[in-house]
Amino acid sequence: MAKWANEYPISRMSRILHVTKSAYYDWKQRGATVVDADEFALCARMKALFAESRESLGSRGMVRHLRQEGRVIGRYRARRHMKRLGLVVKTKRKYRITTQSKHNLPVAGNVLNREFNQTAPNQAWVADITYVWTVRGFCYVAFVIDAFSRMIVGWRVSPSLRTDLCLDALEMAVWARGGDLSGLVHHSDRGVQYCSIRYSERLADAGIAASVGSRGDSYDNALAETVNGLFKAELIHRRVRWRTVEEVELATADWVAFWNFRRLHSATGYLPPAEYERAYLRRQAEPIAAA
Repeated sequence: MAKWANEYPISRMSRILHVTKSAYYDWKQRGATVVDADEFALCARMKALFAESRESLGSRGMVRHLRQEGRVIGRYRARRHMKRLGLVVKTKRKYRITTQSKHNLPVAGNVLNREFNQTAPNQAWVADITYVWTVRGFCYVAFVIDAFSRMIVGWRVSPSLRTDLCLDALEMAVWARGGDLSGLVHHSDRGVQYCSIRYSERLADAGIAASVGSRGDSYDNALAETVNGLFKAELIHRRVRWRTVEEVELATADWVAFWNFRRLHSATGYLPPAEYERAYLRRQAEPIAAA
């Protein structure tokens, strides 16, 4: 880069060579140094893992991945390398109102009461809606998440904010989980879609108890809000432009698969949701096998 600095912009070379400008200027200030081959390979692997994680991998997750591969590394060393390599997790958020809480529909009480750390699957689901801007206008994405494992059990993309958007996501969740769902708590905000007669009746038919957060208090549905934010940061904001609803839907399907089967979550001991649930089921089966 230094050799060609007079002919090409540093920013362009940084983009092509995948080297941050800060790393280049830091190298230039300190002077050339000989990089150990193992250290070079480690940094290359860290960059690859960060890219595979859709830029969602923090230092703790990075350490876990590297240790699983047999590399001896501590968190502070990993964090130092990540900072030098410019591997920064992006959490950019933009907001559009998707909740219409001013209605005369019956509203359930706050049964969940912010108890997002559950002890088993199908004890509590949280649901919410977010939006995506496309060339043809806004489209909307509804998620249903199991609070125990952070597994996305239902989702739907639609150009409309009508109740069908949330109902379709709920139907996917009920179908995916199957079995007896009595005792399950479904938590959402006070949006008209979630408080509608059709949605409330579907919850009742499945034996699911409704729980609704307080008006204007995003902390009451913080887990779902977090998933929405990560969906935006890890998928939506990584592209300058989305063209159609179908394009968003295909990309969302791919991201949900990544989230459920590959993404590490601190709340699950840095295991993907599917692996976390499998570990739970193995633990439950052990006493039966022993008997």
